[in-house]
Amino acid sequence: MNLFLFAATVLIWGSTWLAIALELGPVPVLVSVFYRFALAALILWPLLLLSGRMANTRPRDHLFMGLQGLCLFSLNFLCFYNATAYIPSGLVSVIFSLATIYNAVNARLFFGERITARAVLATAVGVAGLVLIFWHDLFGGALNLDALKGVGLAALGTLFFSLGNMVSRKLSSTGVPPLTANAWGMGYGALFLIALIGLSGVPLVAPPSASYVGALLYLALFGSVVGFTTYLMLVARIGSGRAAYATVMFPVIALLLSWAFEGYHWQWQTVLGVGLTLLGNAIMFARAPFRVPRPAAPEGRAAH
Repeated sequence: MNLFLFAATVLIWGSTWLAIALELGPVPVLVSVFYRFALAALILWPLLLLSGRMANTRPRDHLFMGLQGLCLFSLNFLCFYNATAYIPSGLVSVIFSLATIYNAVNARLFFGERITARAVLATAVGVAGLVLIFWHDLFGGALNLDALKGVGLAALGTLFFSLGNMVSRKLSSTGVPPLTANAWGMGYGALFLIALIGLSGVPLVAPPSASYVGALLYLALFGSVVGFTTYLMLVARIGSGRAAYATVMFPVIALLLSWAFEGYHWQWQTVLGVGLTLLGNAIMFARAPFRVPRPAAPEGRAAH
């Protein structure tokens, strides 16, 4: 069962990057992200209410669930969607896979956890991999400003994602179940996005094609609702640290799909760079990812 949940999470989230690329076009990014999480919230809320899994919350919890909505279900995806306009979706996923390293730094800042030598080594290896991957795009001849924008946006989105992880961890420590926090967070994220649409004057463009609607349904139902569910089930069974090992595998799926559908071209620097980036993440989670850990305090953490 653990292997099934792990494989489902990797395949779903590894493929969402291509679906994001398919949504780029006449619909503004802000509107596309709003559609995704408004629809995901409309799906998740009835499921939790009908199954009796929507937990009671306190007023103070809603501040953190609102922050989770900002970090995990709006601002980070605004960055990721815009980054995909500048660099292939598979490369965005490579940068996102460094979230494990962001988490180590943020856990030190917010929870006082010690940064281990393993984390330092993983950071060095992962950054070296990213430099190799983007060396040609950034420094081949004249500086490629578009590639630099894509890298910067993807890195900023990953920072928001990591901060959302810290908020989710705080909520979990106060007794709010991750699925309940996600349902509220998606709702708050959608409310924030529709407010931003109104204030900015961005037109609420209707879905223009069947391919767009298909990508939207996939991202809302599978990428958001099913993906989060399989991931959180895995967290409950093997712990959040081992479950996060799934992020190591996302770039493999995403880059293969980018090569097949976006015309992404592999170069030796890319192959070596991806290998180093995956190695950096693997160093962070060198222990066997599927072994059921000894009983410990309940924990949970949300992800892409």
